[in-house]
Amino acid sequence: MDDNKILVINSGSSSIKFQVISLPSEEVLIKGLCDAIGQEHAEIRYETSGKKKKTDAKPNNHEEALKDVIEIIKQEDIVASLDELKGIGHRAVHGGEMFKEPSLITDKLIKKMEKLNHLAPLHNPPNVLGMKILSEVAPSIKQVAVFDTGFHSGMPKRAYLYGLPLGLYEEDGIRRYGFHGTSHKYIGLRVSKLMERPFEELRIISCHLGNGASITAIKNGKSIDTSMGLTPLEGLVMGTRCGDIDPAIPGFLQKEKGLSVEEIDNLLNKKSGLLGLSGISADMRMVKERALEGDEKAKTARDVYAYRVKKYIGAYIAAMGSVDAVAFTAGIGENEPLIREMILEGLEGLGIILDKDKNMKSQVKISSGDSKVRIFVIPTNEELMIARETMNIVE
Repeated sequence: MDDNKILVINSGSSSIKFQVISLPSEEVLIKGLCDAIGQEHAEIRYETSGKKKKTDAKPNNHEEALKDVIEIIKQEDIVASLDELKGIGHRAVHGGEMFKEPSLITDKLIKKMEKLNHLAPLHNPPNVLGMKILSEVAPSIKQVAVFDTGFHSGMPKRAYLYGLPLGLYEEDGIRRYGFHGTSHKYIGLRVSKLMERPFEELRIISCHLGNGASITAIKNGKSIDTSMGLTPLEGLVMGTRCGDIDPAIPGFLQKEKGLSVEEIDNLLNKKSGLLGLSGISADMRMVKERALEGDEKAKTARDVYAYRVKKYIGAYIAAMGSVDAVAFTAGIGENEPLIREMILEGLEGLGIILDKDKNMKSQVKISSGDSKVRIFVIPTNEELMIARETMNIVE
């Protein structure tokens, strides 16, 4: 089989994650992180051949960081020149209604993506910047944008429309888009493989529970509903994001508290969630630890978090009519057995029965033998999904 090397880039506001993945073997040849770009403590850490390494580079901007990444890839003999890469895949957070499938990056695509910056102001601009820089640095290599929103683009209108005047959707694109789509699709495909059943025949609830968190109902291989909305703020209680709230609350905060639009946005996105409820931390590990020590605010934050996930699972069973599997992934989903237990407690009547011993050991399959619904813990791999999608396009 041919050895096809795909460079995967996830360009954030002050960081860049990168991997080179060999296909079809799916071997990760190198993976790393350029962190705190432009700051005094900027650094690049990476791992290859089982060895963790760190460079002396302190990139001042994204262009320097990406050039450093290319040099590292060459120095580590991953490729002798960029021409050996089969393609470069970029994570793209928001594709709006323009981009429903992974797409070859062109000047036209970049200009269209820039028109969507208002829908994801924290994510899309650095995504686009990474695309621009690498298109200049490696113009001969085909590059592909893989959109977080893409997997959700086939949702029915009843799931993605808000109860607002229709013109706000038709003229301004205000609707539910959903995020983490690359992760949810990967999880769905892994569940299909583990159950040895076609993806197109399964009903799966995928729970991506990290600092940002979302749940997706996957029916017959398609996302039919998801918890995040126009932005990643809607849905679950998250690390610092509030999730679902009464839409009148921002108006109340403006009138009664005198907060500006910017202050309200900052409060809902950066000061709420686990952090706001506990007053301790946005990190579930710390919240859980303090809750076990008896801190009442930490207990409340933990309980609200788990209850919101439970409620969405119930809603998505109703939306799909039944469920074959529930899967947990991302930082909290993969590593917090107590939270998983709290989420699933009381769902036995719906055929969801946890094996507590397997759950505490974080095994892949954690449902009991008499559970009608399979329960899985599956590490997500968005980079591999991006590499696969990139390969499909460049071929």
